[in-house]
Amino acid sequence: MTLPNLMLVQPLGSTNTAGNTSLPDIIHLLRQHLGMDVAFLSEFAHGRREFRYVDTDESDCPVCCDKGDALEASYCQRIIDGRLPELIPDVDDFPMAKALPVTQELDIKSYIAAPIRLADGSVYGTFCCYSHMPDRSLNERDLALMHVCAEMAAKQIDRERLEAQQQREIEERIRIALTQNGVSMVFQPIYTLANRKVVGFEALSRFTDMHNRPPDVFFHEAHAVGLGIALEAKTIGLGLRGLQEFTPEVYVSVNISPETILSPAFPDIFRDIPLERVTLEITEHAAVDRYQEIADVLRPIRAHGLQLAVDDAGAGYASFRHILQLEPDRIKLDCSLTKNIDSDPARRALIAAFVRFSEDTGASLIAEGVETEKELDALRQLGVAKAQGHFLGHPMPIGKAVALLRG
Repeated sequence: MTLPNLMLVQPLGSTNTAGNTSLPDIIHLLRQHLGMDVAFLSEFAHGRREFRYVDTDESDCPVCCDKGDALEASYCQRIIDGRLPELIPDVDDFPMAKALPVTQELDIKSYIAAPIRLADGSVYGTFCCYSHMPDRSLNERDLALMHVCAEMAAKQIDRERLEAQQQREIEERIRIALTQNGVSMVFQPIYTLANRKVVGFEALSRFTDMHNRPPDVFFHEAHAVGLGIALEAKTIGLGLRGLQEFTPEVYVSVNISPETILSPAFPDIFRDIPLERVTLEITEHAAVDRYQEIADVLRPIRAHGLQLAVDDAGAGYASFRHILQLEPDRIKLDCSLTKNIDSDPARRALIAAFVRFSEDTGASLIAEGVETEKELDALRQLGVAKAQGHFLGHPMPIGKAVALLRG
């Protein structure tokens, strides 16, 4: 449906979401149903009535979404406090309404309105329609429809306010992590299976968040509020500090998203870092459309020794695409493949296929999530060269990681 001359302003939602009709659609359909000239949704703020949505066919309508007026000078205030009724089929029948300057300014001859009451009982504003002709056909059924629409608007506004509050809370949590030591790193050892020697550590983030959100949720929220790249840069920088403490033959593996690789912040993250001791793990679990750009960005630092790994291989279709498109140096087998591999023929067959693939392509395999000696033995027999997991070593602070290397 085309919305003629539909004028709107944020912050209220203007697009359809699953199961919800947008407020502009509601206003437009309501105005058409009632046969009115102008419909609007207003918000009361600081003694003013601000027009948040306006629907009209009039190109020169003085009611615009970027304007407002004094609340006390409006019909809305008088309707809210009971001085005027919500239903006014003919303004001439209501001397108070007829005498208001706004009646002449907007050429109001009939008016209908319903308050928008939020869940906390406060009045957000009003849902209103008016015409330039009296309309004695307006009745209580029409007013009931206005109230239904006002209720719908109130629910949507409540929902959007809740979402805005949640976003502010997320932003505050992320900013604490970025500026007030709200994040620390732990290091999980990566072993060779042939001789049980530590060859690297994966740097993992831990957040001092009172709600105990898992790190993946924390990063997801950070990206949702536009702070994901900054948070990744912060945690990668903290993780790479381990290179200063570990012996030169030990590498550090850090997690990174495609968004951060393609961001302007990326080059500075690895400035003055011994790239031959760094592995980047691509952590995106969704399909990526910009593989060529990612490859182009990574090519110079891979040429200087940086290793690229695809994380969680086997956990979904996206990881297979990453492997084919990015040609990683290392493939990290997801813990869902490692679990019970000693007793599950299907898992053994799939990892065996990965072993053959790695032999053909030159990529090395690292099994994640090893929990038992039997799983470790099965991986060794299949030809997997490296592994990590709680059976081999839990994530640990930097001091314990250094002690582990010293024996």
